[in-house]
Amino acid sequence: MSNATPIRKAVIPAAGLGTRFLPATKAMPKEMLPVVDEPAIQYVVAEASKAGIDDILMITGRNKRAMEDHFDRAPNLEATLEAKGDTKKLEAVRHATQLGDIHYVRQGEAKGLGHAVLCGKQHVGDEPFAVLLGDDLIDPRDELLTTMMETQQQLGGSVIAVMEVPEENVSSYGVVDAGGADQEEGAQVVPVQGLVEKPAVEDAPSNLAIIGRYVLHPAIFAQLEQTPPGKGNEIQLTDALQAMAGKPAAEGGGVHAVIFRGRRYDTGDKLSYIKAVVTLAVDREDLGPDLRAWLKEFAGQL
Repeated sequence: MSNATPIRKAVIPAAGLGTRFLPATKAMPKEMLPVVDEPAIQYVVAEASKAGIDDILMITGRNKRAMEDHFDRAPNLEATLEAKGDTKKLEAVRHATQLGDIHYVRQGEAKGLGHAVLCGKQHVGDEPFAVLLGDDLIDPRDELLTTMMETQQQLGGSVIAVMEVPEENVSSYGVVDAGGADQEEGAQVVPVQGLVEKPAVEDAPSNLAIIGRYVLHPAIFAQLEQTPPGKGNEIQLTDALQAMAGKPAAEGGGVHAVIFRGRRYDTGDKLSYIKAVVTLAVDREDLGPDLRAWLKEFAGQL
């Protein structure tokens, strides 16, 4: 099956309170926590931009103004840097403003990921679109979103990203039933027969956990509108996708999963956040050599 409508838009839900990072996130959005010298949300926007998406809608909430300011021009700061001849920092400041055409909508109430995606209905319209969670960071050196977009264009329906996780961790994720196709040698794209949000270990259909990347058929909006609150009394995107998996292709149904085997960081989790900072810093030419030497010295003291 082929979908001739190109994927031009992305929705980035970023309305969460960031309670896992309190007190740091009391007055600052969790998405603005720096990963080396760029806020986490900039990595997510840059990922969409790299995949060719230049129309981005952020779903925000109260106390998220810093994100809007970050992706806006800063004339006074730019003028100061230009006067000093600091072209390197000037380019870095301007880079964030050149990643795409960014729009903002407030979610208003914390009703879950499904509700956050539904807030993008008017902006997205009747075309497939990407969803990137604002605190889920895919290492820039790994390919995922482009593969998902290509898969959706070829197969239609919706496409989700999954990773294999230890069995004891499945209750922290949405989990998919791939009918055993995930066990095939080298499988990268598998059909999804069912999805369940945060199942008990004994009830999980597999260890394939949904991570924060989706490419969705616009029919998902109508499904979300009739999806009742589920786990946590929130409208779960997983529940809507479960319904879409059983619908015919002519109605936008069908769900496939891309199994991601690269590097992914949950920047809303303290340990994963620290790993992201260290891993990305080690790879940089300006920081890597000195940081690697220090890490070896530090590890020897443990």
